[in-house]
Amino acid sequence: MTDQKVAIVTGSSSGIGYETALLLARNGFRTYATMRNLEKAKAISDVAKRENIPLHIIKLDVTDEKSVNDAIKTIKSDAGRIDVLVNNAGYGLTGSLEDLSMSEIKAQYETNVFGLIRVTQAVLPIMREQKSGIIVNISSIGGKMAMPLSSPYIGTKFAVEGLSESIAYDLEPFGIKVVIIEPGAIKTNFDTGMIIAQKSQNPSSPYYKGMQKLQSSLNSMLKNGTPPAKVAEVILNAITTPNPNLRYTVGEDAALLAQKRKELSDSEFQKLVFEFFK
Repeated sequence: MTDQKVAIVTGSSSGIGYETALLLARNGFRTYATMRNLEKAKAISDVAKRENIPLHIIKLDVTDEKSVNDAIKTIKSDAGRIDVLVNNAGYGLTGSLEDLSMSEIKAQYETNVFGLIRVTQAVLPIMREQKSGIIVNISSIGGKMAMPLSSPYIGTKFAVEGLSESIAYDLEPFGIKVVIIEPGAIKTNFDTGMIIAQKSQNPSSPYYKGMQKLQSSLNSMLKNGTPPAKVAEVILNAITTPNPNLRYTVGEDAALLAQKRKELSDSEFQKLVFEFFK
């Protein structure tokens, strides 16, 4: 048991977190699939029992400091170590900046940025003492380029990118590596978990028509998106590679966008995005 690697995956009830937790457990990691609402644990629990894999479910709300600290303390006590943290918990918020309330914007940052920071801060002393560990932060291709009517979400992913790149320097001397995963459109329930600004849903909003077009485009992208299991495979490859890359782009759409962003000027790229979402 002492040789068994221990992994934590936040936001494991569905999508990327669900697939990642299962894949890590199937590959011998003692995996703690965490989620805010344990009522959503049945699906992953049933698979774990059926396959008899080392997966444990624990409550962890990334927006609640006590919940985070209690969960990490429990895992450390139970497993004795933490080798991998996959910061996956997050959601999308769409709407024009003008339509968004400060409470909607703060809630987005609370989960996508401060939640990631809370869990990372709780885990780091353990990894530092071990002189080893890998922090995997789920960003987005939206962390490298902007899309319309998504400014808070895009802002959180830009924040994750900068924060991750910076702490990679801090943690290298302690044997801790940082990996950033940048998926494109993923075929998950991300769209059903997406929150639309209240004011942007009102036909009187000057951005209403733009939001309708955006939702249509997003639904099409997600329907044809990369399966979340593919992201899980990239994560497994990264954490089992002796010297992983700092960044991994996942999905043909993400790779194409990243390439276009490099090749085109700002104004040329903006024209491309306008054309796509028109």
